[in-house]
Order: sequence, then structure tokens, then C-alpha cells
Amino acid sequence: MFAAEYPAIALVLALLAGLIVLILVAMEFGWRRGNRRVLRDPEGAEKGTTMMDSAVFALLGLLLAFVFSGAASRFGDRRELINDEANAIGTAYLRIGLLPADSQPELRNLYRQYVEVRLKSSAITLQGGVDDTARLQNEIWKLTIAALQQHQGPPIVDAVLDPVNEMIDITSTRWLAARTHPPMIIYMLLVGLAMVCGFLGGYNMGVARRRHVWHAVAFALTISMVLYVIIDVEFPRVGLVRVDFADAALVNLLNSMPPALSPPK
Repeated sequence: MFAAEYPAIALVLALLAGLIVLILVAMEFGWRRGNRRVLRDPEGAEKGTTMMDSAVFALLGLLLAFVFSGAASRFGDRRELINDEANAIGTAYLRIGLLPADSQPELRNLYRQYVEVRLKSSAITLQGGVDDTARLQNEIWKLTIAALQQHQGPPIVDAVLDPVNEMIDITSTRWLAARTHPPMIIYMLLVGLAMVCGFLGGYNMGVARRRHVWHAVAFALTISMVLYVIIDVEFPRVGLVRVDFADAALVNLLNSMPPALSPPK
């Protein structure tokens, strides 16, 4: 049931398990290589390698820190964009009150439908509901322009259209933010470095002729978990780390929009 409800989580967890296995395999290969090396040259097996090993491990730690920092920053940006969109829609909805009374009910109903579509599309990484979003934006814009043409009072064009423009523009911003990730080669580099570090750790154990099983497992598990969290934060709609709680802003906005009544004839 877990895998059926969250297939992406099951996939990422499978990748996590695969990464742990790859690192342990690299360690085993390094262990055997170190054993053969020390048999051929007991005195010089470890000489001149400490600084190079330290540099590789430091590089892995540095890259993990940079990629994790970027993922956390993008996670916060996506959360803020949801709140910004809710504020933009809420402001545009309130400005309907400036328009002629006979045009307000239909617009209010369209805004309710729009928020419902945005909530549904948010639940599926913003890929669903693209056509419905564009259609409703077009209808809202046309009805707003028609209502402004009927308006006979003081000028209100900027007051009404500015929040509608912002509401429409932010959908593109959210769409782009949801698809902004590090290039795949970055993840490939991290996996490759993790395997190299595993090999070096196994090699050093082989040279010392002592197999530290729990240390090897702890290293593989730690690096794999950090990589998993980075990927999970980068895709906050499909993993264990979720940005869904930020949708409460849209939910509260929808609850504040009572169904509009038809104007009296």
C-alpha cells in the first residue's frame, strides 16, 4: 500500500539501498586490493597516500554541503511561492468588489474553481491542471476586462488588473521553481565520489589487515542517507520530505470563498 500510494518514495528508497550496496562493493574491492598490495610491498603500501585520501574525502564533504545547501534554499523558495500565490489570488478576489455587481458572481465562482485547480496541480508536482489553469486564467481575464468596460465610477483599472496580472505571472514562476534542480551530472559525481571514498576506505583497511565491518556499514549508510535527503528535498512533492503543508494557504483561501449567488433579476 505504501509503494502504491507513493511509488516515487519506493523508487528513491530502492535507489538508496542500491547506493549502499555500491559503496559496500567498492569497499570490498578496495579491501582486496589493499590485501594484495601489502603482500607485495609490506613497507611501502601506505606511504604517500594519506594526503590524497584526505583530499578526496574532503572534496566529497564539500560537494555534499554545497548541494544540500542549494536544495534547502530551493525548498524554502518553493514554500514561499505558494504563500505568494495565495496572497495574489486573495487580493485579486477582493478587488472583485470594485466591479459592477452583475459581473461579480461569475467571477467569484471562477476564482473558486481556479484555487481548486491550483491545489490539485500542486499535489502532482505542478504538472497536472496546466490546461485548466490556462483556461480559467483566460476566462477570468476576459470577464474582468468586460466588467471594467461597464464600470462607470472612478478609474480602477490598475487596482483590479495588477493583482490579476500577478496571480497569472506567479504560476510560471512556480512552474519554473518546481523544475529547477542541479544537473544530473552533479548527482552522478556525488555517487562516483562516494564509491571512490568507499574504495579508499576499504583499501586502507586491507593494508592494515583489519576489516572494520560496522565502520564500513556506517559510512555507506551515512553517505547514502545524506544523498537521499538531498534528493528528497529537491523533489518535495514525491518523497518523505513534503512541502504540502504550505498548501494550507491555498486551502484557507478556498474556505474563505463562499459560493457566489446569482445576481437578482
